Amino acid sequence: MAVELTQNGDCAVITLNRPEALNALSFQILRDIGAAIDEVATRKDVRALLFTGAGDKAFCAGADIKELRNRSLVDQKRGAELGQSVFAKLDTLPVASVALVNGYAFGGGLELALACSFRLASVNAKFGLPEVKLGLIPGYGGTQRLPRIVGESRALEMILTGKTVDAAAAEQMGLVNAVVEGDIVAAGLKFAAGFTGYSLPVLELARRAVQRAGDLSLAEGLRVEADLSTLAYCTADAEEGMAAFQEKRKAEFKDG
Repeated sequence: MAVELTQNGDCAVITLNRPEALNALSFQILRDIGAAIDEVATRKDVRALLFTGAGDKAFCAGADIKELRNRSLVDQKRGAELGQSVFAKLDTLPVASVALVNGYAFGGGLELALACSFRLASVNAKFGLPEVKLGLIPGYGGTQRLPRIVGESRALEMILTGKTVDAAAAEQMGLVNAVVEGDIVAAGLKFAAGFTGYSLPVLELARRAVQRAGDLSLAEGLRVEADLSTLAYCTADAEEGMAAFQEKRKAEFKDG
């Protein structure tokens, strides 16, 4: 299968398994990714989702270009909306997601990585939105998510020039959280372990608050934060966490 869903401990792993095509995104693969994300959302024993690409050359080299030609404008718009809607599932997924970028992340591949909560890069990773070289612009969220992560100026530079950014530069500009050596899936599991031990409801509230920061004024955002932090106080995990702090012991969160 071109999209494989497995589980490693408390982490679900979605692997794009089409290495002969550099894990390019056909429309069917987009649908399969969406179905896999929906499946992850139903699993009670999953605390994080990792994305990676099969092979040692690419995380995902982008859209399957041969599918994009000779289509009506209606079909082109529906294609963009499909990619956007699939990647948007990660915004509302109950658990955080981590893109493990091993090799190329171009076009739709970078847009998938941008939709994840976090991004780790192998030392040979390359990032780019080269659509301008094809007479196109990004259509799966790149023009909206990239500036929110690296700032408008750097995003415009990448989008208007179609330039490729290596792993070190990506880390410097804040595009990736870290550059890792060796087994990137093992690195991803270790990274995820840094937050999966905390209360899932509280982690989701925190993600929701941060996500709203890009859409609201500071005053409105602070009101959202006050509402969501109040909801966190309502959880049994909050009571456990504060009690554990006072009693000088490790908290035992139960996702309640």
